[in-house]
Amino acid sequence: MPLIHGFDPPERFVAGTVGPPGQRTFFLQAREGARVVSVSLEKQQVQVLAERLDEMLDEVMQSQSSGGGVVVPAVAPLELTDDEPLEQPIEEEFRAGTMTLSWDPEARRVVVEVYPFSEAAVVAPDQVGEDLEEPEPEEIFLVKLSPGAARAFVQRAERVIEAGRPDCPFCGEPMDPEGHLCVRANGFKRREP
Repeated sequence: MPLIHGFDPPERFVAGTVGPPGQRTFFLQAREGARVVSVSLEKQQVQVLAERLDEMLDEVMQSQSSGGGVVVPAVAPLELTDDEPLEQPIEEEFRAGTMTLSWDPEARRVVVEVYPFSEAAVVAPDQVGEDLEEPEPEEIFLVKLSPGAARAFVQRAERVIEAGRPDCPFCGEPMDPEGHLCVRANGFKRREP
């Protein structure tokens, strides 16, 4: 039986970072009272989670518009905006692997499940066609959010992602303050404009 870090609903659920641009560590963090759970993950995972969550809320909003049900805001309510730093101290429970999103129509909440990264869950190219059994996770980070809180999470996650290094206008790769080796500049180093 896995350990479930459950929040239904959390007082706070945010994406945030620690460290300077280019060396940031990304976290999902939930708080309820004095209990805080932090899970580390990759920038791309935060980006995909925010995009999928936004798409799911749009789908629920469209399906609900025809027949009552729950009100899904089109944008994050101002009173739910959260620009505060992550709760300190940050103690990582685990590194995120698989994440799932769903809509619970009875509770009228978004359900986010995050499972730990596991080497055993990684499939090698020669194993793609095989019937493999996924190992039971030891822990699960489970968060249930109202539609407004989910939109606020998306809004903050987008700001966190954009706060990193600027993209090179020529190749699109992130640029360090000292510049970077741009593939479009034939090996010459480009600097921030």
